[in-house]
Amino acid sequence: MDVVEGFIEGIVFKSEDTGYVVVKVNSNNKTVTAVGTVPFLREGQHVKLTGSWKVHKQFGEQFSITKCEEIVPDTIDGIEKYLSSGIIRGIGPVTAKKIIEHFGEDTIDVLDNNINRLKEIEGIGDKKFSIICESYLEQHDLKDIMIYFQGQGISHGQCLKIYKKFGPNAKEIVQKNPYILCKEIKGIGFLTADKLAESIGIDRESDSRIKSGIDFIINRFCSSGNTYMPKKLVIEETKELIRVKEELIEENIYNASLENQLIIQKINNVEAVFIPVYYYSELGITEKIAKLSLENYQTINTDIEFEIEVFEKKQEIRLAASQKEAIIGAFTDGIEIITGGPGTGKTTIIKSIIDIYENQGMKVLLAAPTGRAAKRMSESTGREAKTIHRLLDIGAGEENTDIGNDSYEPLDGDVVIIDEASMIDIFLMNNLLKAIRLGTRLIVVGDVDQLPSVGAGNVLKDLINSGLIKVVRLKEIFRQGAESLIITNAHRINQGEMPLLNRKDKDFYFIKEDNMESILQVLLDLINRRLPNFNRNWDKRKDIQVLTPMKKGILGVLNLNEKLQEILNPPSKEKKEKKQRNLILREGDKVMQTKNNYSIKWSLLSEGESIEGEGVFNGDMGFIKSISEDGRTLTVVFDDEKKVVYDSESTEELELAYAITIHKSQGSEFKVVIIPAFMGSPFLMNRNLLYTGITRAKELLTVVGYSRALQYMVTNTESMERYSTLELRIKDLLCNDALS
Repeated sequence: MDVVEGFIEGIVFKSEDTGYVVVKVNSNNKTVTAVGTVPFLREGQHVKLTGSWKVHKQFGEQFSITKCEEIVPDTIDGIEKYLSSGIIRGIGPVTAKKIIEHFGEDTIDVLDNNINRLKEIEGIGDKKFSIICESYLEQHDLKDIMIYFQGQGISHGQCLKIYKKFGPNAKEIVQKNPYILCKEIKGIGFLTADKLAESIGIDRESDSRIKSGIDFIINRFCSSGNTYMPKKLVIEETKELIRVKEELIEENIYNASLENQLIIQKINNVEAVFIPVYYYSELGITEKIAKLSLENYQTINTDIEFEIEVFEKKQEIRLAASQKEAIIGAFTDGIEIITGGPGTGKTTIIKSIIDIYENQGMKVLLAAPTGRAAKRMSESTGREAKTIHRLLDIGAGEENTDIGNDSYEPLDGDVVIIDEASMIDIFLMNNLLKAIRLGTRLIVVGDVDQLPSVGAGNVLKDLINSGLIKVVRLKEIFRQGAESLIITNAHRINQGEMPLLNRKDKDFYFIKEDNMESILQVLLDLINRRLPNFNRNWDKRKDIQVLTPMKKGILGVLNLNEKLQEILNPPSKEKKEKKQRNLILREGDKVMQTKNNYSIKWSLLSEGESIEGEGVFNGDMGFIKSISEDGRTLTVVFDDEKKVVYDSESTEELELAYAITIHKSQGSEFKVVIIPAFMGSPFLMNRNLLYTGITRAKELLTVVGYSRALQYMVTNTESMERYSTLELRIKDLLCNDALS
């Protein structure tokens, strides 16, 4: 590590939200630029900075700060200059001189240990003293906390979050229970907290350590889509993590269950451990599904088959038997699931159902899990469709994992139609069902062969397999779909057959490459030159989307986005940019929201009317419209036209989206999709993943990579098993023997 020592000449930029600073440092009569998260830096300070030299593409050489120590002056002259610099609010050159004349070399000691004595100085009354005291103590506390936690290997940004969360007593609070950091501070995991606990002498067999380890293991397991973890597995993995006896782990699991922090239940004679929010969400879905299924529904006073004929004549089409079955089921059953791949007529069915209900004067509500999916639903039906979150009016303070909120206003509709249901996790489904009043019909539409939701559970598949709900499976591909190789090949892949490749004037192409670097270069050339030249109507930033199986590696999301940003939105004097972690966000960049944020505000201009609301959700995509001059805020316009202003802290929830994982692409549709094909984990590189990626393309799909990788994905049906109990719980209502 390098060291720079000198005086802070000036603050070029400082974010009050994140503490990120850009400062000029006079070191040995040479001015250098230093950057980092050091919120207590002020002009005039004498500092010792530890870090490394880096070259910024736009601003040149900079010193990146990893550690900062303030060198307090020890001479009369140095102390006076320090106080005169304005580093402490309320003390200027005149007051600084008076303080030095009164206390001399003891000035710093007085400020640190007996600050009340400042009232001895003429001109420092109660009001001025209050300002000086607050400023000095705030700076002193923050500096103390930053230095302490940095010494424990915690980053500058995380130190600031700790201070904001716990205030001046942060050090004492965390020392009492270091594992509180895992729960309260985003980005700090068990291992960091455990290292801190060890350094301050927390017993390795303490209950707080063991319970925190158990909590970490179960949460990590559930973050992969599971709703519970087998108890035996919890014990094995916790033992490996924290190296304590199995008896102590089992004892703490038992005690946590007594305190309602965990729930233990036998699932098919296996002891399962639930975090309560997962348990109650699955239970809530089960109970409401049962009630809706058994409810007596208003009889539709019309001849449905005649209405279907009217719709066919109006649309000049002939519906298949399975489509008619789905439409009739929407009027005879309280809940119906319609599932099928691309080109099987799901949209036509939805339009018919809407027409018939509206002809009877009944109200239909349309929704989908994401903004993109809702927008597509609106465009295809000609009716307003909302995100499920917006339909439920989930806003500030409401987490989608909330299990205690029964205050949703019942949805004002006779029928609710949900599209892209494969994306719905247990939390979103539970909240949706809470808002559906008894007597309202629910129609769930989706492709069960796509990847399951990013969040916990396997809702669509579990509901289909439960046997309680009417399910219509669509298998026939209609004329327009049959003309598309994208649709034809999606169905071939789903049946384990190799896709048809490179047919003239078709929309599915395969480019064979034999190494990762050449795949990358071909992919970049396709986006930047070949595809835009092939079709001048395609915008290389908006219409072409790279979908890849994983985040890391040469063909992972992180590297691809860095390369794509260089060619699609390079640095420019006309474009402001903002550094975010190891990421540069620039005006014009394509970005994605990476977590649900229920409190962030948005505005929307619709038909000349300004609409405002709250909430942006995981997977929402848009473009950075502007970045403020001081870099504190940036504005994103999302695909559903919502405009959101992000502050420095909330920008951490954004990432570049020129390339995204196939999993994150669910519910989206892009004009052009490029997928790199290479060898990887059998649990990842499978048929399910390939099928989902292919079905995201609307006009053109290009796969670039190894022939053997494409063949492997088509034949590989292995996938990570998801531990969930929704199917079993519903079956238990029917046969009473699934759960014990």
